[in-house]
Amino acid sequence: MAPLNKLQEKYDYICIGGGSGGVASSRRAASYGKKVALIESSPNLGGTCVNVGCVPKKIMWHAADLADRLRHASKGYHFENVPLPQFNWASFKPQRDAYIRRLNGIYEKNLEKEKVDYYGGTARLVSPNEVQITPSDGGEPYVIAGDYITVATGGLPTMPSDDQIPGASLGINSDGFFDLEDQPKRVAVVGAGYIAVELAGVLHTLGSETHVLIRRDRVLRTFDPILQDTLTPWMEHTGINIHKNATVVKVEGQKGGELTVHLNDGTQIKVDCVLWAIGRHARTEGLGLEELGIQLDKRGDVVVDEFQKALFVEGKPQLENIFAVGDIQGKALLTPVAIAAGRRLSNRLFGPEKFKNDKLSYEDIPTVVFSHPTIGTVGLTEPEARQKYGSAVKIYKSSFRSLYFSQIEEEHKEPTVYKLVVVGEEERVVGVHIIGQGSDEVLQGFSVAIKMGARKQDLDDTVAIHPTSAEELVTLR
Repeated sequence: MAPLNKLQEKYDYICIGGGSGGVASSRRAASYGKKVALIESSPNLGGTCVNVGCVPKKIMWHAADLADRLRHASKGYHFENVPLPQFNWASFKPQRDAYIRRLNGIYEKNLEKEKVDYYGGTARLVSPNEVQITPSDGGEPYVIAGDYITVATGGLPTMPSDDQIPGASLGINSDGFFDLEDQPKRVAVVGAGYIAVELAGVLHTLGSETHVLIRRDRVLRTFDPILQDTLTPWMEHTGINIHKNATVVKVEGQKGGELTVHLNDGTQIKVDCVLWAIGRHARTEGLGLEELGIQLDKRGDVVVDEFQKALFVEGKPQLENIFAVGDIQGKALLTPVAIAAGRRLSNRLFGPEKFKNDKLSYEDIPTVVFSHPTIGTVGLTEPEARQKYGSAVKIYKSSFRSLYFSQIEEEHKEPTVYKLVVVGEEERVVGVHIIGQGSDEVLQGFSVAIKMGARKQDLDDTVAIHPTSAEELVTLR
């Protein structure tokens, strides 16, 4: 389905942004028989997750994980004639990209199937009910109108300017990671968050000399301390060079050639690639939001109420028809969150009476980190729980090695650590934090239990599945 070009078309609902939130919300609205338009500025639907995020990242993680398994196969499990893994990045990238293009096509077909009108171009709100579209093909701008409008343009990787850090533009961001045609032999990843951890893990496990530059002494600083304290030394143990309390002062060299990263303590690191993974920011530029009076917070995120309705600055009327979902509103920057919020919004606006108060709860949202080993976390961290509940907090935890590693040399046995945060005499579980092989898959089911208000006794009353790592969560004492 080629993008449309219709002048003065009138819609029940317009979604700006063809990523997870916009596509989910537009399709749900169309399923209720509404006339719906979706506008996307890039050539490919699916947003960050499909194109330069979750999906290609997980594919790369699988490649790295397979490299580890191949190394374990011969020494640990006595398979013969297993060659040492040599990853061919240059030949794998086109295969990975072809899969992503297939997903783009599926997204487009789904819009067509649901009868959502798809416009290719950049959007700008010119009134509370009108959106100007500048076509991607260079045609003249035109305007469409809608009763309700949702902004779901997502976010972008943040990079320092050359004024802030001389030579910063010689590096790439997380989007650029997926553009790399060849694997860099040496790389410096700047950042301590989950994106930095994931990409550094992939690069290192596939054979790149990897440096991680962090401003403090641990990675994943917003996660439960037990996850920080387990993963940081393990990354170092595996050979990742973590430079702690480090700030990049400047980068010198030529793009595509050797780069020298200068740190605040005088250290110089020679690499072939600098990858900035220092955060993300909302994609609001050029949308006309501030001109309409829509409120942005100090980070640049759209301020919304509990029903995703955009709030307006003081002195402007609080309109009831403009909404924001996904990363642009700055809360829980996760693909399933954008999808859930977008669908619930359309349920409430266009669905049956039972959905008249439908909205997404932003409490107890599970998330995983595709590190080596993987991490799963849901609910309150221990410091958050103690701040909220004080002395009513109790901790259950266990450290062990997955059975898989029983046959692996000691130095390669990955750690597994499980932690429950419980509150009160009833020991209601308010946090689950796990790291170790399979934690990404283990977490989903336990997240359901947390959402339902499970107590420690409920976990104790559940018969364990043996032998698994997950059984440890129902046998903690």
